Amino acid sequence: MEQISFTVCGFWEGTFPHGIDILTAADYFAVGKIANCFLNISVYIAGFPEYTEPIIDHLVNMKINHWDGVIREFSAKALHNLTPQAPDYMTCTVLPKLLPLAVGTDLHTRHGAILACAEITHALSKLAKENKSFIKKFLKGYCKAAVSLKYAHCIEVVEKLIGLVTSFLNEKILEGLKHIHVELCRRQLYRGLGGELMRLAVCTLIEKLSVSKMPFRGDPIIDGWQWLINDSLQSLHLVSSNTRQQIKESAVSALAALCNEYYCLKEGGAHPVQQDELVKQYMSNLQSPEEMIRCGFSLALGALPRFLLKGKLQEVLESLKKVTCISSKDASFAESRKDGLKAIAKICLTVGVKGEGLPTEYISKDNVAQIYNTLLDGLNDYTTDSRGDVGAWVREAAMSSLMEVTLLLTQNEPALIDANVSKERRSNLVSVGGLTESTVRCSSQSLFDYLKGIQNNLNALSSFCDTLLQVFEDNLLNDRVSVPLLKMLDQLLANGCFDIFVAEENHPFPMKLLALCKEESRRSKDTQKLRSSIAVFCGLIQFPGDTRKKVLFQLFLLLCHPFPIIRKTTASQIYEMLITYSDIIDPDITEEVMTILSDTNWDAELPFLREQRNYICDLMKVPKPQLVAKST
Repeated sequence: MEQISFTVCGFWEGTFPHGIDILTAADYFAVGKIANCFLNISVYIAGFPEYTEPIIDHLVNMKINHWDGVIREFSAKALHNLTPQAPDYMTCTVLPKLLPLAVGTDLHTRHGAILACAEITHALSKLAKENKSFIKKFLKGYCKAAVSLKYAHCIEVVEKLIGLVTSFLNEKILEGLKHIHVELCRRQLYRGLGGELMRLAVCTLIEKLSVSKMPFRGDPIIDGWQWLINDSLQSLHLVSSNTRQQIKESAVSALAALCNEYYCLKEGGAHPVQQDELVKQYMSNLQSPEEMIRCGFSLALGALPRFLLKGKLQEVLESLKKVTCISSKDASFAESRKDGLKAIAKICLTVGVKGEGLPTEYISKDNVAQIYNTLLDGLNDYTTDSRGDVGAWVREAAMSSLMEVTLLLTQNEPALIDANVSKERRSNLVSVGGLTESTVRCSSQSLFDYLKGIQNNLNALSSFCDTLLQVFEDNLLNDRVSVPLLKMLDQLLANGCFDIFVAEENHPFPMKLLALCKEESRRSKDTQKLRSSIAVFCGLIQFPGDTRKKVLFQLFLLLCHPFPIIRKTTASQIYEMLITYSDIIDPDITEEVMTILSDTNWDAELPFLREQRNYICDLMKVPKPQLVAKST
C-alpha cells in the first residue's frame, strides 16, 4: 500500500523535531488507510514548520507522477489541503514548477500536474475569499479611526490589505493555466492513448478554475473549454467503459461551473443567442442513436443554471420526456432513461416552484402534472436484457426523482401536489413481496407502520383496502406484479392488519380478495404463484361466514392438485392453519383431521388422495369438490 514516504519509526524526541507527536498521529492503523494518510496525516505533520515544504516537495516530485491514478488524485487533493499552510510557497515555487509538467511528455506526470494545478488554484481562491472577508470586517473598524490619521496612510493600509488577495496568482500563472488546454489541443493529446485521462484532468481544471472565479470572462479560452466539454459528451460512446462514467460526471460538473461563472450577464440573465444555441444543441443530442450521447446531454441539461433555462423550461422538459419513453428501437437504452429522469429532478430543483408562474420558467400548476406523469412512468420500466433487470436503474432513478420533486413541492407549494396523479399509478406497494431481503425488510416495515397507525380509522383502512384490490385487479395475471402482491398479502394477513374486519361476517373486502386470488391461481402451472396463493387462502380463513366456507373448499380442491409439490404444500399449510385458527374446527374432529393431513403420503395416486380429501370434507362439513369430466 502506498503511503507518503516520511519515516515514522525513528521519530524519537531529540532526533526528529516533534517526533513523539508525529509518531502518535501516524501510527500503524492511521497510515493503513491511504485516504487518511494523504488527506489528514500529511496536513497534521505539515503543520510543524520543519516539515511543511518537504512534504509538499515530496508530493510534487514523487507522487503526482505515480503510476497509480488514485495516488495522483490523492496527491493533488493533499496539495489542496496543504495550500493554506504555505500559500506563498505554492504560488512562487510549486505552481511555476507544475505548469510546464502539465504540458509535458510523460502521461502520468501530465495528468497529476493538471490535477494539482486545479486543486492548488482552488485552494488559493478560497484563501483569497477569506482574506476579502477579513478586509471588509477590518475596514469597518479601521474607517472609524481613519479620521484621526492621514489620508495617505489610510490608502497605504488599504492597498496592502488588497495586495493580500491579488498577490496569489500573477499574470504569468494565469496565462500558464489557460495555456494547458491550448497546448493539449494543439498536440491532439485529447485523442488516442491517454486522451481519456487528459479529458478527465482538464474537465476538473475547468471546474476548479471556474469556481475559483478566474478573470477569464470574455477570453477565448472559455470557447475552448466549452468545446472540450461538448466534445467529451459527444464522444462518450467511444471511450472505454472503465472511464465513461467518470468523464460524463467530470464534463457535467465542469459545464455547471463554467456556465455559472462566465455565461451570466452582469445585469443578470443570459445572452439570448448564446442561450439559444447552447440549449438547442443539447436538446438535439437527446435523440442521438448512441445511448451514451443521450446520457451525457441529458445530465448536461440538468446541470444548466436557472438563467440559461429561463424561457426554455417547457422545451427542455418535453425533450427529456422523450428520452425517458420506451420505444421499439431504443428499448435497451435504460441508462439514458435513468439519466433523463435524474435531469428532470435536477432541473426542478434549479428553477424552483411558483404555482401561478409561467411554465416556461417555473414548476407551476400548468406543468407539474406532466412532470409527475413522466417520473411515475419510469416506475413501470421492467426492461431486461443480457445484463439482467436494467429497468431497475430507471425505477430507482424515478423513485429518487419523485422524492426530490415532492419534497420541493411540499416545502414551497404543497397545493400543487395532486393525489389523483399518484392514484393512477397504484402498481408500486409490490416491493413488500419482492425478492431482495433488504427491500422486503425496509418496505414491509414502512407499510406495517402505516397500517398500524390507521387500525382504528375505518375510513382510512377501507380506502387502503380499496386501493389494494384495485392494484390486484389492474394487474391480474401480470406475474411481475401479482406474485409479489400475493406474498405481500400473506404478510398483511399474518400480521393481523385487517383484524378490524374479522368481527363483521361476510365483509366485502375478504370476499373480493378471495375472488381475485382464485382467478389469479386458476389453471396456473407456476408453482411459486400457486404456493403464494395457498398462503393467502390460509390467511383468509380468519374471516367468518361465506368467506371461510369458500376458502376451505378452495384449499381442499388444491389437496388433489396435479402437482405433488402443491398437494404437499397445501396439506402442510392447512395443518398450520388449523393450529393457528383452532376455533374454526370442531374440537372433536381436530385430532383426526390433523392426523390425516400429516400422515397421508400426498405423493400417492390421485384416486386414493381424493378419498382422503373427501373424508376430511365430510368431517368438516365442507362440500366435496367434484371431478369434472374432460370434454371429448
